[in-house]
Amino acid sequence: MATNEPEHEHRDDEEAVANEDEDTGAQVAPIVRLEEVAVTTGEEDEDAVLDLKSKLYRFDKDANQWKERGAGTVKLLKHKNTGKIRLVMRQSKTLKICANHFVKPGMSVQEHVGNEKSCVWHASDYADGELKDELFCIRFASIENCKAFMEKFNEVGESEEKKEESKDASDTAGLLEKLTVEETKTEEKPVEKVKTEVEAEEKKKGEPEKADEEKKTEEASPSA
Repeated sequence: MATNEPEHEHRDDEEAVANEDEDTGAQVAPIVRLEEVAVTTGEEDEDAVLDLKSKLYRFDKDANQWKERGAGTVKLLKHKNTGKIRLVMRQSKTLKICANHFVKPGMSVQEHVGNEKSCVWHASDYADGELKDELFCIRFASIENCKAFMEKFNEVGESEEKKEESKDASDTAGLLEKLTVEETKTEEKPVEKVKTEVEAEEKKKGEPEKADEEKKTEEASPSA
């Protein structure tokens, strides 16, 4: 019984040979040449002190419900010069910013009631290009990651609060020192004024006496 398989194979061989003949090896230059562009994220001067995968939500007051902001990586970044720490989260695929705010003195995060893998906190967020008071909720894949996030976040908040208290104490001490110096100068100033007035008075008294002596001398000279 005849079959079409050999003819099919022969036809494929002919097409393959024809394709090989058509391939001249010529290279066609692209019409448009794209230049390499350096992409900056704004994180070049910061070091990550925490980096965890998570999913972020924000509380919508108008709808009275939680709304998802995106899934990605949440980071705590420490600036190399100022030492300030901010929280930044981007969506994993689009890299769109979900959250962007500094961890300020006294800020803290608490476990979300009924879910050990989630926690909540308040912040003045700048993810949308303007400051907004937000209530965030973040969920992690494990309890361990959630605890690690909470511990580091609270640690930073407490550290910033201590720095603020230390700065306030230093400013207060400087102000008191300045006031003490000014009071000392105020107390010393009347003494100098009194001394100047006494010297002026003595000088004033001495001038008539000196004039009398000069007069007597002038009167005595002709007779001599």
